[in-house]
Amino acid sequence: MFHRKLSTALGEQRPIWVFLRDQQRWIEKALVVDLEGELVTLRYDAEDEDELHSWEETVRIDSIGAISARLAFFSRHALAEDLEVTGDCPESEQLPSQG
Repeated sequence: MFHRKLSTALGEQRPIWVFLRDQQRWIEKALVVDLEGELVTLRYDAEDEDELHSWEETVRIDSIGAISARLAFFSRHALAEDLEVTGDCPESEQLPSQG
């Protein structure tokens, strides 16, 4: 199951959050840069006090306990403003009604 999710993340180049069971830690906003057999290479940034570090880490798939991906992102400021809704689209781009 994780192999398929990692494969999808590699193809889409979408950041994922990965929990490593053996180290009991999360890797946040990682990009999958390589998937070969039972090994996955992740690239991510980590902040330590005033410094930002870029890491590339290769882990075994069987040490992964969970994989999460962000489905959507909304700015808190955008929620205070008027968001566009389906009715705001040009008629040529609207889906036909099902009713």
